[in-house]
Amino acid sequence: MDQRDRLYSCDDHLDLWNLPPTLWTDRLPQALRERGPRVVEEGEQRWWRCDGATIGPSTGPRLAQYSAIGRAGIADDGYRASTPSLRLVDMDRDGIWASVIYGPSILGLPIADRLLRAECLRAYNDWTAEFNAHAPTRLAALPWLPVHEPAAAVAELERVAKLGHRGAIVSPFEFRCGDPGWEELWSAAEATRLPLSFHIGGGLTQVKPTVGSWEMASFSACAPLQMDEPLSMMMYSGALERHPGLRLVLAESGIGWIPYFLGRLDQAAAKHAGRAQDYRLLAKPSELFRRQVWATFEEEPLGRDVIPRIGAGNCMWASDYPHPDSTFPNSRAAIDEAFAGLDAATVRKVTADNWAALYGFA
Repeated sequence: MDQRDRLYSCDDHLDLWNLPPTLWTDRLPQALRERGPRVVEEGEQRWWRCDGATIGPSTGPRLAQYSAIGRAGIADDGYRASTPSLRLVDMDRDGIWASVIYGPSILGLPIADRLLRAECLRAYNDWTAEFNAHAPTRLAALPWLPVHEPAAAVAELERVAKLGHRGAIVSPFEFRCGDPGWEELWSAAEATRLPLSFHIGGGLTQVKPTVGSWEMASFSACAPLQMDEPLSMMMYSGALERHPGLRLVLAESGIGWIPYFLGRLDQAAAKHAGRAQDYRLLAKPSELFRRQVWATFEEEPLGRDVIPRIGAGNCMWASDYPHPDSTFPNSRAAIDEAFAGLDAATVRKVTADNWAALYGFA
């Protein structure tokens, strides 16, 4: 693949149901293996159970079909996405050179015991480092940080940086990102130079992503707008302004809503920020966004209009493989349609250059 033609997908997935059944039993400390996630079978369906509770499905016929892989007519036992050699075959088929990959689910790991959950995330992060090692110039499955306390998040961020990870996920729906206690995490992100990602998943209170229900369509339509509160908190609390080296990715956020929201952020700052007693923002939120924030999208009907308004340097395209919404295996055609009317330099920035620079890929 000619380097000039390479596509970089900034938001792909490794879901819980795609993960190897022995991921945690092979990696958790011996004392925790009986409590940690393991797969149990019930008829044709397999489930992940942890500490006596079901935390989600493992692979099965229904889930294997509910993906872009099956839609493309490719045989899949459910583990294709977590098998590096086969994932690379699919990337080559779609013209994707490198991929940033989110997992183990959009909701992280729903484990009640916070310390057990932290150990399970640590084991998952070790596995993703092993996964990436199969093709370190092409695969970047991101680690997920625990947030039951700031010190735990900082320690894991520093640890995964030493493992060679290129970024990290921290869920803004599991903690209040504007609270001052998280300053040490923002400082650590500056020091490690790892971009932090906020991924959609936990910001809707009524609509649930239910396979086989109308609610899946409703969730998919509403999901990008979840990022309004976390983004505004990172702006007005001063987290971004005080930490100019902090780089924030809004993953699967879409971009159509962003020009409107940046305008709202600037208006609210002009009316209210100067009166705040806890932190008075000095810069315009739109300026901080252009300096430190990147938003990812897949198929964006308004892309040719809104990318110039946001700034091509702050937008990154993704294929969303292997989710049903993915552009796989027709990503180039989807890009041609979405970017019609934009110049080649802009398209190159959004589909390759921004991504490569942010994550340190050649």
